[in-house]
Amino acid sequence: MILTCESNQVEDYLCESKEVDYRSDAIRGKAEELFAKALDEIDFVRKSFEFVRDEISHSWDIQSSRVTCRASEVLHFKEGICYAKSNLLCAILRSKGLPTGFCYQRLTLGDMPESGYCLHALNAVYLQSVGKWIRLDARGNKPGIQAEFALEEEKLAFSVRAAYDEIDYPLIYSRPNPDTMSVLQHATDCITMYNEGLPTSL
Repeated sequence: MILTCESNQVEDYLCESKEVDYRSDAIRGKAEELFAKALDEIDFVRKSFEFVRDEISHSWDIQSSRVTCRASEVLHFKEGICYAKSNLLCAILRSKGLPTGFCYQRLTLGDMPESGYCLHALNAVYLQSVGKWIRLDARGNKPGIQAEFALEEEKLAFSVRAAYDEIDYPLIYSRPNPDTMSVLQHATDCITMYNEGLPTSL
């Protein structure tokens, strides 16, 4: 897939926001910890991705009712759905000056179209050392889902099935989708939100 940036201004992929609160002490501390252990830019991105993928639980996988949204909140509670986890990975990477954005897929909520659809969030980061954007999906692995850090061929959590009317959107957005943030901000129970309240498309 050919990725396209929503904005031509790199600064838009470095800004702080309410959801991507990377100047918080907790985010800066975690970024410093990961950066100190990294060999170079690529290794820092890999370590950051693997931290969010492996150490921050996906709320649905653990059947948690807690709803998290802000990056610092996700880090504190160590859980969130893909919308929240993408906020955290973006915050960690931006805190160290790496342009990072948001990407989306339209997927079936269950295995078949009859289950309905949901919007799935992942990230894209610009690696100066290789001169390109790569997408990373820190949703969290489990049987049947195996996302990995990759510079060449993507290894995302989900492969889009066109026959099921699933969509892989090519735009890299500088801010998280407003509908995804709205559902997190207004939901009181994550399980109910996940089953009934997720946006279905961009």
